Amino acid sequence: MEPREGSGKATPKGGRDANGPIRVMIIDDSITVRTVFARMVEADRDLTVAATVSNAERAIAKLSSLPVDVILLDLEMPGMGGLEALPKILEKAQTAQVLVVSSLTEDGAEHTMAALSMGAADTMPKPRPGGFDEGYRAALLGKIRALGGRDPAARFAAEPDGGKPTARPVRTHRHKRPEVVAIGASTGGIHALNILLRALPRSFDLPILVTQHLPAAFIPVFARQLELVSARKTVIAEDGAEIGTGEIMLASGIGHMIVERRTAALVTAISSAPAPSGCRPSVDPMLESLADAVDGHALAVILSGMGRDGVIGAARLVERGGTVLAQDKDSSAVWGMPGAVAKAGLASVIQPPEQLVQSILAETGVDAWK
Repeated sequence: MEPREGSGKATPKGGRDANGPIRVMIIDDSITVRTVFARMVEADRDLTVAATVSNAERAIAKLSSLPVDVILLDLEMPGMGGLEALPKILEKAQTAQVLVVSSLTEDGAEHTMAALSMGAADTMPKPRPGGFDEGYRAALLGKIRALGGRDPAARFAAEPDGGKPTARPVRTHRHKRPEVVAIGASTGGIHALNILLRALPRSFDLPILVTQHLPAAFIPVFARQLELVSARKTVIAEDGAEIGTGEIMLASGIGHMIVERRTAALVTAISSAPAPSGCRPSVDPMLESLADAVDGHALAVILSGMGRDGVIGAARLVERGGTVLAQDKDSSAVWGMPGAVAKAGLASVIQPPEQLVQSILAETGVDAWK
């Protein structure tokens, strides 16, 4: 039986105790989906159902007084849809992370990508009837746990220095002037990437490479979104595609984006070789190949994301004289990827996206006022 709307284990209002359960709100108009998700969550002793609600209006009303850490949000609901409700949800639950539960159809991809660009942290496909199996449960709970670590008290507790490593480049020699900017991101990274690209001035004409962990079905939609946000031509990488000045080259969802030097041009290739991170596409192959192709004349930016993807490639780039910037903890949905780079001493700068823009301009020597 589904928990009654608004039911859940009692928790005090305020930030979650580092040792307490992650509080989950489930917003879906389907009683079946709410019931299945609630049972999955309650079966894990590290999680608790704060509330289950059938529409966005009720969720927004409850969030005024109910503390939650992770919100599972359906996008297609009667009345106020999830996409329309998302800004209000983020405003009401400023410390919570939103996991969008959506289909992988073309229409679903459009709406889900819009939600991710607005501030939702991650997406999860909604399975068809019978698809709520053990594999789906493990994937869902894994995402909830990762997003549940967003609370500052919980994230800093495990680190003796308070969780705020200082920027300390591992190399003391002068960094080489970048000819290319490469950005790696995963969970929560799309919102940060949009902030960054929107703020870059038109005078910034270095090529921009982007590897974002996304299902292949989302990549064409994501490419259109990046083009609109950045006002720059965006191309999906393929074998032999030339990396153009002032353009964005986006890793496809079918393989890693590799950079090669062919005479005077830089081109991409697609690799399906296993990556240490297990991700496809992976940030590591992009950065490793780029470091060699341009002899370190590159700048990498590692944004919010789960895991450690990017730290191997960042190390290669720094070794060749390149520069690495990382998103800070407070602005990251999950401080996995940027945290790994920061803790390895590879990041010259650790900042929120708005400040990373200024650091990119400073490192590349671009005048922001042109």
